[in-house]
Amino acid sequence: MNRLNKQLFWLMLTFLLVACQSYKKVPYLQDVEVIEQTTQQEKMYDAKIMPKDLLTIVVSCTSPELAMPFNLTIASQVNVNEMSKYTTAQPTLQTYLVSNEGTIDFPVLGELKLGGLTKKQAEQMIVEKLKPYIKEIPIVTVRMVNYKISVIGEVARPGTFTINNEKVNLLEALAMAGDMTVYGLRDNVKLIREDNNGKQQIITLDLNKAETILSPYYWLQQNDILYVTPNKAKARNSDIGNSTSLWFSATSILVSLASLLVTILK
Repeated sequence: MNRLNKQLFWLMLTFLLVACQSYKKVPYLQDVEVIEQTTQQEKMYDAKIMPKDLLTIVVSCTSPELAMPFNLTIASQVNVNEMSKYTTAQPTLQTYLVSNEGTIDFPVLGELKLGGLTKKQAEQMIVEKLKPYIKEIPIVTVRMVNYKISVIGEVARPGTFTINNEKVNLLEALAMAGDMTVYGLRDNVKLIREDNNGKQQIITLDLNKAETILSPYYWLQQNDILYVTPNKAKARNSDIGNSTSLWFSATSILVSLASLLVTILK
């Protein structure tokens, strides 16, 4: 093998090694066998009520008049018939804003501490407190109406998304945002989360590792923010774009000055 062939061989080998190394950083959830060997506890995720959540609470029983005092509604004007030019009031459910202390003011029952409870726990607590007022066991339904998460950074469609079923994981959130772009770092996804005390946390997640689905941060909470970090190629492209714009701007200014000087010196 002559010298030129050797150089070509090592060049191709280096290229293949770099390509393989780069590919390893692309697929999600590698080393699945790690998950298969791990004993997992079967436990369904259930969101907890947090400060600033907006809740709707509906109390139902066989006697609607007994449940009526506990179901606050707001009358909204809705145009029924354009020809007759009259409107009628259509009630909508009252929403309850959870305070920083995790409480709401509920009709008749007064202040209720719901912060930190799951929906099911909150429903059970309200059922217990309703026993002196309703002889039968009522049905209480609690819903979070402002459950949302945000995805920003190197994704196809960054934005804020409302989650109707109050349950979303990392991969589902990325899917809503159109998945990562080719410039997104799979092993450096930042999760920004605020706890019940208002303390901000920034957690780094590696989506190349299958064990990430076992992380306590795999299931997102309301108001979580996902930030997909750009890679070095995106940073270089950004610098090139800015440098090119500055170069063209400087060139335009110099050409204009030169033209002005030529006109003056004629």
